[in-house]
Amino acid sequence: MSVEATHMTIPISPDRTRRGSLRLRLPKVSRSVLLSTLTVAVLLAGWAIVTEMGWANELFLPKPQAVWAAFVKTMTKGYQGATLLQHLGASLYRILTAFTLACLIGIPLGVLMGVSRNARALLNPLIEFYRPLPPLGLYTLLVMWLGIGESSKLSLLFLAGLPGIVISTIQAVTSVDPVYVRAAQSLGATRRHLLFHVYLPAAGPLILAGMRISLGFTYTVLVAAEIVAASAGIGWMIWDAAKFLLSDVVIMGLIVLGLTGVVLDLMMRGIAKLLMPWA
Repeated sequence: MSVEATHMTIPISPDRTRRGSLRLRLPKVSRSVLLSTLTVAVLLAGWAIVTEMGWANELFLPKPQAVWAAFVKTMTKGYQGATLLQHLGASLYRILTAFTLACLIGIPLGVLMGVSRNARALLNPLIEFYRPLPPLGLYTLLVMWLGIGESSKLSLLFLAGLPGIVISTIQAVTSVDPVYVRAAQSLGATRRHLLFHVYLPAAGPLILAGMRISLGFTYTVLVAAEIVAASAGIGWMIWDAAKFLLSDVVIMGLIVLGLTGVVLDLMMRGIAKLLMPWA
């Protein structure tokens, strides 16, 4: 019997290959979901044990069921004349309006400073001086200049999100490989072509990453923006409840803030994958 005859080739159907690849991929997703669920379960269990055993004063750390009851009550009957959805809607309006304005101004400004050394030298000192200023320090001036209405709140959130977008855009544009630029120029690309077909596609992933970070920072300033002369908003609800030691409402509001921030970040990731699948 020849050597060749001892080897047999067994065909493998595409369906079996596909099922095998799915079988190999599923444990990774399941493990990630399992670990995330385990983390949440451990935190909830620890919270329940601490409160049930009386190791913490319920005035400052209420039981999980008390927080859930506050959530249901705020959803149905409201808090200080507005339901939880109305408070959340007011906060999301402020956040998304200010963040959209910050993107519309910050991205073009960052691109300009990234491609032009003169623009960068002219504007960078202003950005670097303004960036470390505390938002609450700015808020006092904004209230003096713009009053206690929505203008000062939107301006504070806008100013909180702008520097991160500008700086991340500058870094993204300046990190574009010069080989791409020279190759496009050798093919006759104009400045407009370079902007839309070289700089933005190459710098887009870093710009979107900076937008995600900026959105998170803007969200942290929300409570400060809603402290002064507001009658609705998650931040205002937390601040008002804290004055009356309603810790169940405070913790419920913080949980809603955190979950809303996670949802907004997931939306940003989805937009990034949709607009820039190569990232």
